[in-house]
Amino acid sequence: MQSIPVDTTRLGVLRCAIPPEAKISNAETGEVKKDRDGNTVYTVAVTVRQDRRRISVIEIAVPGEPKGLEEGQVIKVTGLVAFAWAIGDRHGISFRADAITPVHGSAAPKGGAA
Repeated sequence: MQSIPVDTTRLGVLRCAIPPEAKISNAETGEVKKDRDGNTVYTVAVTVRQDRRRISVIEIAVPGEPKGLEEGQVIKVTGLVAFAWAIGDRHGISFRADAITPVHGSAAPKGGAA
């Protein structure tokens, strides 16, 4: 699988839609996914809005639990890469980042995410 670097400066405003959740690798056993270094992999749902267009939601996997993320908060994503995948008739794009951090001074709006 080839990784494709993503220029986050072209993605517009990134906001946390759903705070970090541990990624499950086996739904039957509840086993939590680990990276090759043994860190638990977390997923964060992120809203992306470019140039006043409609909002898209992507899930980004990140090693270790990102701290301080709240729903609706503006975030910074470091080292974002995309991976195209195909399994049988199913296909899609998955995202992974080195880190996801809150942007200080960007309190979440009252009443939830934008």
